[in-house]
Amino acid sequence: MGIRKKTKNVGEIAEGKTKETLGKAVGNESLESKGRAEKTKGKLKQAVEKGKDRFRH
Repeated sequence: MGIRKKTKNVGEIAEGKTKETLGKAVGNESLESKGRAEKTKGKLKQAVEKGKDRFRH
């Protein structure tokens, strides 16, 4: 996995986690669900990149 994509995916996961936590804290369900979706999207992208690495090696 390229370091650039890995960093971007980890950042997306962290940002999603932050939004989800903030949404829970203030009671904003919309922000919480957006954060959860963003976190899941980052994890999915990271899994795809790991799969690509396995085929390359």
